[in-house]
Amino acid sequence: MVKIIRLTVLDHYRIHFVFNDGCQKTVGFRKFLKANTLTKPLLDPEYFKQVQIEARGRGIFWPNGYDVCPDNLRYYLEAEAIDLGEEETSEMVEAPA
Repeated sequence: MVKIIRLTVLDHYRIHFVFNDGCQKTVGFRKFLKANTLTKPLLDPEYFKQVQIEARGRGIFWPNGYDVCPDNLRYYLEAEAIDLGEEETSEMVEAPA
């Protein structure tokens, strides 16, 4: 079962994920953020940074209820190649125990 164990919010609506199988991946969310009711708040960079990991690492979510399952993040969404050392980052988020 795929689980997210850690995430780091990067600039430009990107999140770097570490999964329980050792895979690390950076996903860009900008293309998913439209002006609809559920995703519009995420266009605010400060709100976007409020992402959290679901209990037991089984997804991510924002305060408004927008969520994404770990299988989509791990297997289906394309990763972006980046150097974490050169990116603006916010605090790292660990999965709740």
